[in-house]
Amino acid sequence: MKQTITYKQFEPEDFAGVIELGNAVHGDNYLDVEKTQSLYEASYHHGINASFVAYDQDELVGFRLTQAAGKWNIDQWCTPESWQSDTSSTCYFKSNTVNAEYRGYGIGSNLLKLSIDNAKKQGATAGLAHIWLASPGNSAFKYFSKCGGKLVKEHPNRWAQWCIDDGYVCPVCIEGCSCIAAEMIIHFD
Repeated sequence: MKQTITYKQFEPEDFAGVIELGNAVHGDNYLDVEKTQSLYEASYHHGINASFVAYDQDELVGFRLTQAAGKWNIDQWCTPESWQSDTSSTCYFKSNTVNAEYRGYGIGSNLLKLSIDNAKKQGATAGLAHIWLASPGNSAFKYFSKCGGKLVKEHPNRWAQWCIDDGYVCPVCIEGCSCIAAEMIIHFD
């Protein structure tokens, strides 16, 4: 790592860097200004922000976008009957993204810890995520499991509709998206 990594709550001045890094890692049209603004607003509950960014000096090198409990939609890709958690106190871990040059230094884990700490202050008792099983070396699943995540269910074609509706370009599938999402939950202590 080039410098000491600093962490701070996600704010509007971070939008451009988050969009650029998110699209570079997850594929074109993964994030845009409108989606990012919506995620930012959903990060807050009781005046507490559950989303964080990581910087190496002036370069944004990672982010964790977390939607507060009650501020995200439980859809067909969710199986709340298997969560062993009250839906009204379950936050949603939308995205954890780290620049490839900075992976393996604990940045993703630190971002998750910060988000969990603030989600707990918001009143959350658990957090749900859809983990991309096509990540290089299945690193996303391994990282989330190491942080306490438990597999709930696998969902094929989780992001296929994004390709149709939003012009999303999966970096693995290119034409459409048939990637599998692992619905995973972390229960907070």
